[in-house]
Amino acid sequence: MSDAILSVRAAIQARLEADADLAALIGPGRIHDEAPRAARGVYIVHGDVEARDWSTGSDRGCEQDVGLTIWAGESGSSRLALEAAALAVALLDEALLTLSGHRLVNLRWRSSRLARDGATGLAFVTVRFRAVTEAL
Repeated sequence: MSDAILSVRAAIQARLEADADLAALIGPGRIHDEAPRAARGVYIVHGDVEARDWSTGSDRGCEQDVGLTIWAGESGSSRLALEAAALAVALLDEALLTLSGHRLVNLRWRSSRLARDGATGLAFVTVRFRAVTEAL
């Protein structure tokens, strides 16, 4: 299952990094696998993933609950984080992504949640997707 997670994550990363509108809004190189130290401005971090077996009698499959977190940055304003989250949803919901070693059956937006970090007061949006894949 971990290879399916890595494959979906890589395809999401490539799709988001390739979008000129998202890069114009948050800047280039602002999509991270791990939260960067002392990051400034708006950025996106891959969040937690829960993977479940989705195999059939003849094919191995994986269903994933995938999260992305969009941080607002030091201004604390949620507006840019919400705009970036909306772009990410538009780019990924029902997208036909090419995966390595797997076939994407579907990728669908499930939810978005705006909140503030209790320690820093920074706004963030957590966006969740459901991804279903089959092993090749």
